[in-house]
Amino acid sequence: MDFVDTNVLLYAASTASEEKEKAEIARALLEREDLCLSVQVLQEFYVQATRAGKPDAMMHDQAILLVESFLRYPAQEVTVSLMKAAFATKRRFRISYWDAAIIEAARALGSRKVLSEDLNDHQDYGGVVVENPFRSAGERAT
Repeated sequence: MDFVDTNVLLYAASTASEEKEKAEIARALLEREDLCLSVQVLQEFYVQATRAGKPDAMMHDQAILLVESFLRYPAQEVTVSLMKAAFATKRRFRISYWDAAIIEAARALGSRKVLSEDLNDHQDYGGVVVENPFRSAGERAT
């Protein structure tokens, strides 16, 4: 299973014209069945999707329906052991706690790949590798 970061969910729900290409990529990704995510990702999605001032902000009920639809994928809960593992990953790789929690949630679900544009593309975080699905086709070839 590949772990989906918040930005994939946000792009999939985006109606912004400047994000059209990324939205199409994200929607195609979410058609897959071999994905997983975390409660943290779902929380971040809700907060960002409903954020006041966001041009295409969703209403509460719309965002909740999407969150519930994303629960078709396995979702890692935030636990004390995950939090402690994220502390260690944060320190080891010098990344934010929240990014480390994403890495550790993926690891807890047995995922070896995180789909995200927020972490370093191709970076190996102790056996969990990040892939940016939004790189242009030319960039993917290199």
